[in-house]
Amino acid sequence: MSETAEVIRSARVEFAGDTPRSLEFDDNYFMAGRGIEESQAVFVEANHLPERFGALRSGELFVVGETGFGTGLNVLLAAECFSRCAPTGARLQILSAEKLPLTLADLKQALSHWPSLAAWARRLINDYPPPVPGYHRIRLGDTIDLILMYGDAAELWCQLRATVDAWFLDGFAPARNREMWSPELFRALAERSRPGTTLATFTAASEVRRGLSDAGFDVSRVAGFGNKRHRLTGRLPGTWAARSLRNGRAIIAGAGLAGATTARALAELGWQVTVVDKTGPASGASGNLAGVVYATPSAHLTPQNRFYQSSLIRSLSWLRRLDFPAEPDDGRLNDVILAPASQHQKEKLNLAVDSRAWPPELLTRRDDGSFCLRGAGYLRPAAWCRRLLDHPSIDFRQLEVRSFAPGAEIQTIDGKTLAADALILCLAERTARLPGLEWLFIKRIRGQVSYCAATAQSRDWHQAICHAGYLTPALDDRHCVGATFDLHRLDHGIDPSDDLANLEQLKSEMPERWHELGGDRIEVVDRRAAIRCQSPDFLPQTGPLPDPHQIPHRAIPGVYLNIAHGSRGLTHTPLCAEHLAAELTGLAPPTEPAITDALAPERFILRQRRRDPHWQP
Repeated sequence: MSETAEVIRSARVEFAGDTPRSLEFDDNYFMAGRGIEESQAVFVEANHLPERFGALRSGELFVVGETGFGTGLNVLLAAECFSRCAPTGARLQILSAEKLPLTLADLKQALSHWPSLAAWARRLINDYPPPVPGYHRIRLGDTIDLILMYGDAAELWCQLRATVDAWFLDGFAPARNREMWSPELFRALAERSRPGTTLATFTAASEVRRGLSDAGFDVSRVAGFGNKRHRLTGRLPGTWAARSLRNGRAIIAGAGLAGATTARALAELGWQVTVVDKTGPASGASGNLAGVVYATPSAHLTPQNRFYQSSLIRSLSWLRRLDFPAEPDDGRLNDVILAPASQHQKEKLNLAVDSRAWPPELLTRRDDGSFCLRGAGYLRPAAWCRRLLDHPSIDFRQLEVRSFAPGAEIQTIDGKTLAADALILCLAERTARLPGLEWLFIKRIRGQVSYCAATAQSRDWHQAICHAGYLTPALDDRHCVGATFDLHRLDHGIDPSDDLANLEQLKSEMPERWHELGGDRIEVVDRRAAIRCQSPDFLPQTGPLPDPHQIPHRAIPGVYLNIAHGSRGLTHTPLCAEHLAAELTGLAPPTEPAITDALAPERFILRQRRRDPHWQP
């Protein structure tokens, strides 16, 4: 996608019985009364998917690409076919583009008429993303993933960093939606195909046949389905062969939010994971009593702001899937109130709402001038980390890392040596204390949060509030009030003046809540200080660890970073974990290229060398 994405508009449809019809293109989404039969014949069987899925072996990957998601019917049929035909241990990824996604209500109606697909439809509906640009990963099964990409099909496929084994060329008829059936798209499909990749489409339009042939496909016109005379199938020259996934053993250094989500993402893809930490899960900056899952909305859909938006959506998806929080004592996902601390922030939030860059499924205005971040909430981070690490393929060891070596090897303080196929450093600011990593571009920010005793009035609070600071409902009969940001101190010691600063900020920004909490008699019963790790550009550093001594750039073999989440670890880490796990396993990326590049740890070395070509760490 381009550097600044366009706002996504939902499709306008009307229904004739069980058949949805596009008002933009004056065309049905599928053949009236025969949607399943048409899709099965035209896309699933024409690409020989039952036979090809059945020929896979455990540990092999098959990728389906689709040019128009529509109602998701093709995707659900492919998933059902894979679950029925493929062996245990094989994996299916489906990459599907859509410029005008159906609303959730229209999707439910479109899929409600097919009982045979009800279970698959339910999984799609439960995780169906709001209309915002970018990639949205939906788990349709333990070994079946859909990456639903919102935006222009040609642009999305031109930029995708993946290859495909079978294409569903679906969309409205070329005569009605000529923009999509373009030579640019056909070339992108060929470039992202492997030898022997197949394609199938309902259309037999001559311009489509010529365009695909010109792009390099061998195209055939075959008998159409139903009352259609012809349709097209095709194949890229060459011998097709399945590809194998990569997995093995991984070491995760650090058991905070970044380490726990990375461990979980890898374990769910078949890796055996060892997590090492000198104390235990969520013992560092992830160890506060409560944290807030939220983002800062903006109408400007730059890669950085799209990351914030996508991270929130993905984090909430993880929490729903893993049924957390299951108990009120661990938090609630019951919306977060955003109370702008300045007129500038208020204007920014108003613009995010009015532009629909943040649609009403995510962000709404409230009558009191604040805003509601829909579905967000507050959590107990330590309990979330424990939930993430509760997986049979994850082993935790209480060890402190002293050093590491290329090839994914670590030395611990007590002299142990551990080796694996991959090492992911998730030690936050402590990462830069490892020998050879002092050059890392990070900022250390001390923060202290105050734990205040609940009162009769404050026990009625149910939603977290983000203002200039933040305020959470009570956990363990204590509210989190905070937190300070101090770039000049790096100690973990408690400072009573920080409690005063937190309470003064609460009094200034939320006077009613300050009074309900006790006003001048607020009781600070405990507090916690920690060091946040943040990048100079406020984005995490997620990807291969670069070697700053190599020109041109090279990565240190087998070693990766997932650090610098600042105060947004609850929100940012699931998406970053998926990104790393996909790269290590050999899957198509769950993040669009602009976001992948924005997260790459090497970006700071490249920027530094542009300013000073002779720079050395």
